[in-house]
Amino acid sequence: MSNTTLILLSAGSATRFGTKVKKQWLYTHETPLWLHVVKHFEGSADFENIIVVSTAEEITTMKNFANYTYVEGGNSRQASLKNALTHVNTTYVMVSDIARCCVPSDMILRILEAKEEASCIVPVLPVIDTLYLDGKPIDRDQTKIIQTPQLSNTKLLKEALQTETLFSDDSSAIASLGENVHFVEGSSKAHKLTTIEDLQKVTCLKAPSPRTLTGFGIDIHPFEKGKQMMLCGVPIDVNYGFKAHSDGDVAIHALIDALLGAAGMGDIGELYPDTEASYAGADSKELLRDTVKRIKMYGFTIGNIDMTIMAEAPKLLPYKDEMKDTIAQLLGIRKNFVNIKATTAEKLGFVGRKEGVTVHAIANLTYLDWTQL
Repeated sequence: MSNTTLILLSAGSATRFGTKVKKQWLYTHETPLWLHVVKHFEGSADFENIIVVSTAEEITTMKNFANYTYVEGGNSRQASLKNALTHVNTTYVMVSDIARCCVPSDMILRILEAKEEASCIVPVLPVIDTLYLDGKPIDRDQTKIIQTPQLSNTKLLKEALQTETLFSDDSSAIASLGENVHFVEGSSKAHKLTTIEDLQKVTCLKAPSPRTLTGFGIDIHPFEKGKQMMLCGVPIDVNYGFKAHSDGDVAIHALIDALLGAAGMGDIGELYPDTEASYAGADSKELLRDTVKRIKMYGFTIGNIDMTIMAEAPKLLPYKDEMKDTIAQLLGIRKNFVNIKATTAEKLGFVGRKEGVTVHAIANLTYLDWTQL
């Protein structure tokens, strides 16, 4: 065994990337970036354990893709690394960022093969441009561009991070103990994905698959007198509404489930549980806005939706056009991609007895085509 643990950091907010999608959720064919990186490292070398560090919310979704050790990150790279290190028992630990997504296999092996050379093994690139410091030129042969992954002695890295000092990388932390750092050849291919412009430099990524992902949602709510009825985000002029923890917009609830189903992100009860007081009387339009934000953050584009509202009462024909306008605006798609049908239950069942409404919804998603950003 390698006696080495791999830590891949993916807890950052990716604000510098400048889009609604988090870069770790860009898709290369049908694989999210974070998983593409994990699989590449896993196929390049032997690791006793692989730890992926991310946010609690993202870890829930990541677990649907693959079984690794997942650790919740902190409010900085260093805090995230410290959290991960509590799960490391091997002699060595290799640390890299998910954003450095095209690290060549031979570079990974060079680092591992040099693990006994020093307390920290670091890949570097030479500086080819002239450098100035404080208005004066400096010897570029004495400078290096530092990359990741970096391999460290686990015990020493844990010790080095027991301080309030923030280090820009693992080698800086190890060096602060007076320990030796050994340099190996890096690679220009191991470019870090920081901004949209960097997408042109990460040539290992494939364009996302054109596959359409379909989700189905259904919701049912009984009537409640004396409550405002909301349906597809539109107030309906009757003297009763829906019995529910939130405003009870049964159509939006079914639509949220359809969207989450297409994205493989669970259901409305997991994201907005009716056991939480904060969602009491909640405006379902706000829940849908939040769902759409999440869908886009995870690398999806909304295609079209289709809903069937089954109601004996009230009569919905006068409201359908406004409903389509409202849903289209909430989803950020054109009105023609929103289809809303209304039908009765032919006086059968609880709907036929005018006791409530049921809604079926279908939503189609595609992977965001980042090649067009």
